[in-house]
Parts: sequence; structure tokens; C-alpha cells
Amino acid sequence: MAIKVTMPRLSDTMTEGTVATWLKKVGDKISEGDILAEIETDKATMEFESFNEGTLLHIGIPAGETAPVDSLLAIIGNEGEDISALLAGGDAPAAEAPKAEAATETKTEAAPAKAATELPKGVIVVTMPRLSDTMTEGTVATWLKKVGDAVAEGDILAEIETDKATMEFESFNAGTLLYIGIQEGNTAPVDSLLAIIGPAGTDISGISENYTAGGTASAPATEEAKTAPAAEKAPEAIVETSNGRILASPLAKKIASDKGIQLNQVKGSGENGRIVKSDIENFTPAAQQATTSAPAAKAQETAAPAAPKVFVPAGEVFTEEIKNSQMRKIIAKRLAESLFTAPHYNLVIEVSMDDAMQARATINSVPDTKVSFNDMVIKACALALKKHPKINSQWKEDAIIINHHVNIGVAVAVEDGLVVPVLKFTDAMSLSQIGGSVRDLAGRAKNKKLGPQEMEGSTFTVSNLGMFGITEFNSIINQPNSAILSVGAIVEKPVVKNGQIVVGNTMMLSLACDHRTIDGATGAQFLQTLKQYIESPVTMLA
Repeated sequence: MAIKVTMPRLSDTMTEGTVATWLKKVGDKISEGDILAEIETDKATMEFESFNEGTLLHIGIPAGETAPVDSLLAIIGNEGEDISALLAGGDAPAAEAPKAEAATETKTEAAPAKAATELPKGVIVVTMPRLSDTMTEGTVATWLKKVGDAVAEGDILAEIETDKATMEFESFNAGTLLYIGIQEGNTAPVDSLLAIIGPAGTDISGISENYTAGGTASAPATEEAKTAPAAEKAPEAIVETSNGRILASPLAKKIASDKGIQLNQVKGSGENGRIVKSDIENFTPAAQQATTSAPAAKAQETAAPAAPKVFVPAGEVFTEEIKNSQMRKIIAKRLAESLFTAPHYNLVIEVSMDDAMQARATINSVPDTKVSFNDMVIKACALALKKHPKINSQWKEDAIIINHHVNIGVAVAVEDGLVVPVLKFTDAMSLSQIGGSVRDLAGRAKNKKLGPQEMEGSTFTVSNLGMFGITEFNSIINQPNSAILSVGAIVEKPVVKNGQIVVGNTMMLSLACDHRTIDGATGAQFLQTLKQYIESPVTMLA
């Protein structure tokens, strides 16, 4: 009997997931323990194991698509088994669903129902996938195929934008693209009709009408897809969509960002001129780029002397609407909950960094050792938390939980949001261990390679904006923590030492506390201890 496999809940906060990669395709034999796919949540990409055996009969969420938890992910059963009832959306087993309908409906009603749910032979309905654990809707950033194009297994159909990233959506079926349900730039809920693939010339009007009843697609939209600009197919050095977006795989974008390469300078060798990994790795921006671009730039200077001024008519207001990504929605929800449920207050202290700067220079003179000021602050926090455990606490309605272990979360900015990887048992780590761990976690956070366990269990959080020149700011508590430390930039300025005005280096620290667990005096004592550790780094070795 065929078994429905649904989108799993891979973390306690997960509401939707994205299929990053399918490791099996329709028709493959499945054994218990086989890895079916890699599922991307809002925090990590994880392997999804099969707990059933049989043949993979259907893939409900293509790679790159996002769908809510419990959405139809796949169907596993016996080879050749009829799964039409399961595809129709019934929760009952495939063998029982038709019988139940026959017993409760008349013969005249049964015929139209069958016609509405049956798919013509070889026709596959592709729906908006769930590509992250918090995804409830997705946006089609780019279509790489148009209606009438032949599609082979492994071809990239489109790029789907989720709350976390823009991901390539791969086809797991071969045929002709018969219908596009969601046009470029449009957003639709998970499981909406994305496309229909099947034999060329197949009549799919009944299917498209059934899925478009909710208004997710229309006939004119399909015609627009048929007349898509030919520029996407042209073998130009730079391939852009109608909204100016350059076609490139996520991995190519990451490598280009790491190497400081501008994508608009790279010629893509992939499908439709798409920039892939090898294009970035083989890119040489030096001689030929300079020789070819210089004459063009000179010609542009002579042809276009100056950009025309834009005159704004009086009384007109120009605005731009940017749709919220799913990550941004989750950040907004959780921070609003924290701010409005925990009574925040902030304590600010200024610390001298002269000795810390000398200590860091000495430490970093040791070969293969690299310690940042942020690492020193994290170490000082860990030691101060051991002396002031009330700061290392958690509020519950019937009790205050005091954590005698120190797990410090480090806020890391990623594209379109932030994540907080956790240093477990930070108080037991040396400065060099903290530095290495922070660099590793931050790097994997930006590549979305952190596991959920690496972002759970924090007891205190450190957020540093000093590298951006921010001298002082207040953070919102990362619940269930009771406090978060905001670290500003080191500033050189006049200070008073021993009754004399001299040049010194100072840094502002702001501690946001939950007044339910931390009183003002307790927070002030913690900052005093923290100040002592930072101003005299040698005391952290005692």
C-alpha cells in the first residue's frame, strides 16, 4: 500500500521547509534508512531519512521549493501502484478512498469527481515547494524555461525566493512545460500550482482550472509566458531578467562574494547563460577585462556626456514597496514578542581599552593565533556570568531558572537577517578556542550550514556592531535569555588619567536586562565585573 511522506518538522519552531536537494528520483527503490532529500529549515540544511521501503512513486515538492510542515513531500509504495486518490488530496489510503466516495455519492456525481481528479497519462503537477521550515509562501524570482520548452530531469525550471534565500528549483520529471501558474515576481502560498509538465500537446485545461480556482494563475499569464523576451535565451556575456537580476547559481554567488568578484563581469556558461561555479573559479578579471572594457568605457564617455537631471513634479511622492522575506517576518515576530513580553531596561558603561589593545597585540604575535576584541569580550562575559549567575537566568511563570553552565550566543548578520550560533560551555574555553569557534560558526552561519543544535541552548547573548563604526546601541533580548550585551566601536578620544587629560581608547557596553529576573543593582554589578576583566585582561587568566 502506498504511503504518504509529509514535510517533517525538524525543529521546534519550524512551520515550513525547503527541499534543498532530492537524492532519489521517481522510480528509484527505497530502503529504510536511505536519505531521500536534504531539507532546508530557517536554521540549517538537514538530511531526511526514509522510514519506509518500496518505490518512490511521486515527488510532491520539487527541489528548491518550500512547503508547510505536513505538506505532501513524496509517495512511496509498490511499483506501478495507483496513487491517483492520494494525489487528489485525500487522507484515506489509496485503496479505500474510491470505495468511500462510491458509497456516499450517486453515480452521476461520481463521474465528474473522477474526471476532476484524474491526471492524463504522463502529466505531472508541480506545486510551490516548502524550502524552509518557516516558509508559507514563495516568490518566483526567475523562470529559466518557458511554455513549450522541453524539460529533462535535472533541468533548472526556476529560481524560487524563500524567507532565507533564492534557490534553484530542479525538475525531477521529463516532458514539455505545458503551463506556468505563477509568473516571475509573483508570490503564492506553498502548494499553489507552479507548473504542469507532460507530453507535448496534452490538454491540461481541466487541471489548470482546478488548481487556479483560488486565483493563483490565469490564462493570460500563460500567454505572457509564451511570449517571454528572447533575451533570456540569447548567449550574452551577462544574462539578466526583466527586473535586472543576474542569473547565477547560489554557490556561484557565494564564491563570487568571497572572492570579491562582480557577477556582471562574468560570462555564464550554464543553461540560458547562467553563471555557475566553474565560471567564477575560472574568471580572470585582469588583462582581458581591462583591455576590452577600456575602449567601451571611453566610447560611452564620448557618447553620453552627462546623465540627465531628474525633475520631480511638485506634489508627487515616489515610493518603493519591497516584499518582506520569510526570514524578516520571523525576526519581526520573535523580536516583537520579546520586546512586548519582557520589561526591558538598559545599563550603559564605558570601559578603557588601552590594556586590552596591548594584550591582543601580544597574543596575536604568537604564530597561528588570531584573537579579536569581540573574542575578549565574550571570554570576559563568560567569567563575569559565573560570578553573577542571576544574569545567566531564564524567566518562567512559576520559577526563575538559574543556569550554572555558560552558553553564549553570538549574533551573526547574514543576508536579509541574523542568526545566533551558540558557544557551548564558553567559560571553559580559552581565548584562542573562542576565536576559532566564532570564526567557524559565523562562516557556516552565512553559508546556512549550521545544525539546529548549534543555535539552541544559549543562556546569554553578545551583539557587536563596533565593526560598523556604531559607538553605542541597545539590543532586544534574545529570549529565553534574560540579558543581551551590545558592544560598540573602540573610539580614540581625550580621557582623564591621574588628573591629566591624555589620549585614550574607550568602548561603550550596553546591557539590556529583563526586569522580571534581573534587578538594576544586579545588572550594574555584572557590568562592573565585566569592566574589570576587559580593562585588565591578565585577570582573565587567574
